[in-house]
Amino acid sequence: MNASAAVAAAVVPAAGRGERLGPGAPKALRELGGVPLLVHAVRALARSRAVGLVVVAAPADGVAEVVALLDSHGLDGKDVRVVAGGSTRQESVRLGLAAIPEDVRIVLVHDAARPLVPVEVVDAVAAAVRGGAVAVVPAVPLADTVKRVEPNPGAPEPVVDTPDRSTLRAVQTPQGFDRAVLVEVHAKALAEEEAGAADAPPVTDDAGLVERYGGRVVVVPGHEEAFKVTRPLDLVLAEAVLARRRAADAY
Repeated sequence: MNASAAVAAAVVPAAGRGERLGPGAPKALRELGGVPLLVHAVRALARSRAVGLVVVAAPADGVAEVVALLDSHGLDGKDVRVVAGGSTRQESVRLGLAAIPEDVRIVLVHDAARPLVPVEVVDAVAAAVRGGAVAVVPAVPLADTVKRVEPNPGAPEPVVDTPDRSTLRAVQTPQGFDRAVLVEVHAKALAEEEAGAADAPPVTDDAGLVERYGGRVVVVPGHEEAFKVTRPLDLVLAEAVLARRRAADAY
């Protein structure tokens, strides 16, 4: 792998509304410590020397706003580009991929709603792909016992079984990929969608697409501070983490 190919590009899908945080601005533009979540997420990626380019997939009607937002915050001289995202996360990632130069062979995909991921997690994911893995996810062990149930919303749900917690992991981002593999699985998913394949199992992340089409995904250690800000209580926790970092001059 040549020097330019060994430098990763990162895609940040940020076109969603994030309704679970309530009405108002898109989730990626909600503020944490006076700075939008999206800016925190892009900064987290930019801190890694393994990342040379960050592509943000913004709401289609908000590209200019996101460009101005990122321009107003210093991002360590990294190449940051903004493209119009799609109506789904999968489409936004695909559009972000299309904006990455062909010679880049390592691609990271990171949730804008994970603003506090430590740089060592970004570095570890990129290093694992550079070392030969085609798909890498950071993850942490589960603290809680997990029950599998028969879904019955609004009523008591029968427990089916209790999986062995030691074999389970909670997956985070950034997830890392061999660029050719990621492009291939997105193309296959798009072809299935256009063909109206109704029986395709749902996926919630890009690693899930790799799994669907038979690729091997490996796990590297994640970090407790790389949690996803989805609900108001998550934002309270993120504020506390950020305040602790600032007090320690670590941010």
